[in-house]
Amino acid sequence: MAVDETAGPFEAATGDGPALRGPDREAAVRAAFDGLLRIRRVMAGPDTSGPAEWERLRPVRAVAIALEASGIEPSALDEEGRRCARGYRVSAAGAPATVRVEWLGPPGTGAEYTANEALRRCAEVLRPLGWLALEYRGPRRHHYLEVEPAG
Repeated sequence: MAVDETAGPFEAATGDGPALRGPDREAAVRAAFDGLLRIRRVMAGPDTSGPAEWERLRPVRAVAIALEASGIEPSALDEEGRRCARGYRVSAAGAPATVRVEWLGPPGTGAEYTANEALRRCAEVLRPLGWLALEYRGPRRHHYLEVEPAG
């Protein structure tokens, strides 16, 4: 079930919440991404090629905003906590300012077969924004990205 976000504070779609869609959501995501870029300009001056301190302190939020703003769909969970949409999932990784990006979907949707291509698209979005995105393969050949500020 898709939820049309119409009020309240903006929440980045990490892939672990409800499906959020609609024109209000698109406008909110654009505004959040524009805000992120403004923070970069204020904190770093003319050099906005890398994540600002705000992003380094909130990497899950910053990466999720960048991915959703680029048009890549987040995964989602239904009311019972079951995965109901195929897309990215951003979560904290072990090191500070580092996140893990996975490509997940409900059972039977073939998310694991499209993960490599989808994760490459995610990395292509993040690298020009100053994030280092390295692809890894975990248990059972599960591919994921580890993302951290470059430099």
